Amino acid sequence: MVLHPFRLINPGLEVEYLDVREISLTALSAALYAVLLILLAQISFGPIQLRIADCIIPLAALFGWPWIWGVTLGCFIGNLIGGMMAFGFLNPIDIILGSIANLIAAYTIFRLKDHRLIGCILGSIIIGVIVGGSLWLFVPAPEIGLAYLPVWAAMIISITGSSLIAIAIIGYALLLTMSRLGISEIAKSRK
Repeated sequence: MVLHPFRLINPGLEVEYLDVREISLTALSAALYAVLLILLAQISFGPIQLRIADCIIPLAALFGWPWIWGVTLGCFIGNLIGGMMAFGFLNPIDIILGSIANLIAAYTIFRLKDHRLIGCILGSIIIGVIVGGSLWLFVPAPEIGLAYLPVWAAMIISITGSSLIAIAIIGYALLLTMSRLGISEIAKSRK
């Protein structure tokens, strides 16, 4: 068995070729997410945030695994750089858990691609619970009239609400528009 520089050999499985389209989609989504997050750092971090970058997460329903990995990597890079800009220090909890939240949310939306709105709502809740459930440890509670709730619950509600706006409203509209325009056919992923 000869190893070729442009294919992966999986013992016991078929030969899988590296697809330039998939690599490009991953790089595009990672760069787009990170740039949006960094450019809009003022509104993308904190107890009350609106991550416009999250509106591209639902596109995982169109582009599959390359997009899922891209928004995960983009979140890692964006939280690393944007977090420094917003907080003045590195926050490993936000960097790691935010990336995991994006991975799970994008995968959920991908798996529910036949029920896109439900997938977007569930993705928003996933991000709200994971990020909001950890963000309260290092960011003051939001002042949104939820003083009677524990800090962690107020943070989960705040992050879930902003995720619903970014993912289930803006992202869902973007997903529908791209679906209708047939853009996914141009860059269709194998998976």
